[in-house]
Amino acid sequence: MKLVRYGAAGGERPGIVDPDGVVRDVTGLLPDWGPDQLSPEVLRRVAAVRPDELPAVNGDVRLGPPVTGTPNFYAIGLNYRAHVVEISGDAPAEPLLFSKATSCISGPFDPIVLPPMSETSDWEAELGIVIGTAAWQVDEASAADCIAGYCIVNDASERDMQANHGGQWIKGKSCPTFGPIGPWVVTTDELPDPQTLDLWLDLNGERKQSANTKEMIFGCVQIVSYLSRFLRLLPGDIIATGTPAGIGATLDPPRYLAPGDELRVGITGLGEQHTPVVAGT
Repeated sequence: MKLVRYGAAGGERPGIVDPDGVVRDVTGLLPDWGPDQLSPEVLRRVAAVRPDELPAVNGDVRLGPPVTGTPNFYAIGLNYRAHVVEISGDAPAEPLLFSKATSCISGPFDPIVLPPMSETSDWEAELGIVIGTAAWQVDEASAADCIAGYCIVNDASERDMQANHGGQWIKGKSCPTFGPIGPWVVTTDELPDPQTLDLWLDLNGERKQSANTKEMIFGCVQIVSYLSRFLRLLPGDIIATGTPAGIGATLDPPRYLAPGDELRVGITGLGEQHTPVVAGT
């Protein structure tokens, strides 16, 4: 299934996307797509209903973040070797974990709003993991059973805040709107192998990032198992799995986001995001 939430910001309703691309309302089956609705049992119950038995959503509706109530927004750094090379770094021996504040989450077509002091905001196209079952001390063989599905994440980053103000990367990763998610979550039954997906990012129609998830240093089940050694992953948690080469900071000269820019991010089978960039106040 493709899980979506549609409607005005703060008033989204849960839905699915049927095989013809029509959004179908599922509020008769569940209140929302949140942590309590991502378990295998609930997903199987919704999947058992024929899409044409659900009300069609008519008209051009906004799609919001496809899950709500996200307890934690984690991310993995330096997880593509080409990205490690472009920043002249060393490949990590273990997954490099950091967090983004959940308050940065936004919809897949909502604007990215640049902070007024920002001159070095950047893009990072990433595959996102959505946790459906709590994971604590799980091995890799069991990790896949804890994943509800996958989505697109743009780990937007303000590089000066990230690198030059002490402390942890979360400072540069968490501005409001710096976490576009979606357009939907694709459940694992429709995407059994997340390590074969093309991903890309275009800036104003020009390709900046292009890779395949097979190039990840640490795959999805490795990441889930590894994180579960140190913390309990919760239903609704989102994990961004790292970005490939092609970030703005490493271009010659560097190219950072500016008002009027348009980003397009896509992953095979997971749809596309289209996000305009605007100035904040």
